[in-house]
Order: sequence, then C-alpha cells, then structure tokens
Amino acid sequence: MKEGSVMDRLREGLVRALMLSGLGFLWLCTRLPFRVQVAAGRGLGRLAYAVYPYRKDVALTNLRLCFPQLPEKEREALVRRHFESMGIGLYEVGMAWWAPDRRFKGLARVEGIEHLRRLREEGRGALLLTAHFTTLEIIGRLVNTEHRFSCLYRKPNDPTVAESMTRSRERQMERIIHFDDMVGLIRALKAGDHVWYAPDQGKLFKYTALLPFFGEPAVTNTATSRIAKMAGAAIVPFFGRREEDGTYTVTIYPPLEGIPGESPEADAREINKLLESFIRTAPDQYFWLHKRFKNRGPDHPDPYAAKT
Repeated sequence: MKEGSVMDRLREGLVRALMLSGLGFLWLCTRLPFRVQVAAGRGLGRLAYAVYPYRKDVALTNLRLCFPQLPEKEREALVRRHFESMGIGLYEVGMAWWAPDRRFKGLARVEGIEHLRRLREEGRGALLLTAHFTTLEIIGRLVNTEHRFSCLYRKPNDPTVAESMTRSRERQMERIIHFDDMVGLIRALKAGDHVWYAPDQGKLFKYTALLPFFGEPAVTNTATSRIAKMAGAAIVPFFGRREEDGTYTVTIYPPLEGIPGESPEADAREINKLLESFIRTAPDQYFWLHKRFKNRGPDHPDPYAAKT
C-alpha cells in the first residue's frame, strides 16, 4: 500500500473520530439545562470571533453592503453579537436533533399555526418559506412539535455530520427531500405535504437571477413561485427569533397573495423584500458568514476577493 494512501486513511479516521467526539459532546450537552447551553454557546461564539478573523471580515463585508447607513462601530458590535448567536445556534442544533419533545414545552410562542392547519384540512401543499437564521434548526423543531412537516435538505460535506442530521430528520419529519430532487418536491407538494424551504442563499443553478437583496445585486433563487405554481401549493412565510429571556417567538403568516404573479423574477424580488423584513427584526441572528454576494459576474467585483 502506498504511503500516501495510508496517510490519507489515517487522516480520514482522525477527522471522523474528532467529529464523532464533537457530536457525542453535543449530545451530552442536551442533558444540561437550556440556559446553561445558551451561556456556553455565547462563550463559544466569543471564542470563534477571536480565532476566525477571516469569517469576521466576511460578515462585516455583508453588513457594509446591506446596512451602509450603520456606523462602523455598530456593525462591528453586530458582528460580535452574530458570533454569539452562531455559538448558541450550535447548541440549538443539538437540542433540535436529539432532545425529546417535553424539553420544548413552554419554550416558544407559535403564532399563526391555524394557517397551516387550514391548508392541511383542504389537502393543499405548502412551501414553508423562511431564511437561513442561526436559529433555523430549533425553530424548525419547535414548529414541527405542533405541526409535522417535510423538509428540503442538503447533506453537509462531513459524512459523520450528514449521517446524524439525516437520521434526526428522518425521525422527526414527514419526509426529507434532497434539494436537487425537484420532481420529488413537486410530488410531495401535490400530495398535500408542507415543506420547509429556505431559498435565500446564492447557489448558482438554472433558475437564478441577479436581483436586489438589501438594495445590493445578489444571485437569487427564482424557482420558489415556479414550484408553487407547478404544484398548486401555497407559499406560507414563517419567521422565528430567539428572545432575550431564552424563549422563542415563531410567527406563521397567511399564504402569500399575488405570488405566483407576473413573472418568477418579480416574485423573487417580493420574496427578497419579505426576507429582508424578517432579517431586520433580528439582524444578529441571520447567517452573515455566508458569502451572499459572490458569483455576480464581471460587472460586479467580488467584495470578498481579499477574504479567502
């Protein structure tokens, strides 16, 4: 056996062992009082802020583009709070994946669940429209305890994490649908499924356009209203945020009217505006570490060019 392949196997084994250890530790942490987990997550976020300056720069670049009116000191303070929110979000992932339902009693106020129940009584499918917040996993679990739904998913690059995520979602969700499986998604919606859907990250594929996001051109998913139209499904926005007292508020809105509308691009513009309104409500809880304004073509210089 070649020396290189032996070393590769050793590295893979070490990475897997480390990931299993980390996931095991996270599983153990779900046994702690939730307030202790929140405090630990906040501390972890502060540590990450100190040791990952390049990600801090990505977040600052995003905030300069999206909130140009904010003084730089306020943006820097917002990034610090965002890292704390990311740290808390890691512990929330553990709770969402492994904690029993009884741990969530009294933890959230879920408003507007009647909109989903009415659609289910009608047998109508729905895209549950949200965005990538640091609270995404736990908000999904909180809604799921009141109204079971399906989800789109993308496997993480690490196979150990992917396995844990897939197992937890298969256990909790009606069904899980890979984000590339558009036929499966439309079939599920036509069957009356309600599917968790977050189209806000700028992945290039067939149905994208360069559209304003906080007034800045960004690669934008234009498939949302196309999917709803093909499946005869409603688009139901929902938004959840972490409150200062450690509880959560989740608001489920009535199905969007006028979408699908005159064109998928016009619909996507309106959806971007809606997501912006959610983000403004809890800006530190949005996922600012993602390079939202990349891949915009030669007419728009890469704002992250110096941030690898």
